[in-house]
Amino acid sequence: MTEQASDWRLKTGDELLLALSALANPHRLRIIASLSSGRNYVSQLARDIQMSRPLLHMHLQRLEAAGLIRGTLELSQEDGKAMKYYEVTPFALTLTPASIARLVTNLSSDSSDKKEVEK
Repeated sequence: MTEQASDWRLKTGDELLLALSALANPHRLRIIASLSSGRNYVSQLARDIQMSRPLLHMHLQRLEAAGLIRGTLELSQEDGKAMKYYEVTPFALTLTPASIARLVTNLSSDSSDKKEVEK
């Protein structure tokens, strides 16, 4: 993680909703906690947090869509198999009434409806 957390900024109300929605799940918080110690590949991550790979993939997609983690596909040097590694994107989320007011000005009118359906 060479980037600074200050490089990660919410620019829109939609991004705020996406980040908060992604963080509002205990499984996704456990994923971020596990990845905070370093990147990991999907199979090992699933074993570490005792979660099925299909369920893990769903949660990883939500976190990646919110920009909280990133995935890279790499070839294993042992057997040449493709392995998907994930790592936390450095971020810091500070919410104040003023920052919420600023972000809400460019919130899509249908954002809340879409997010509720996705849950």
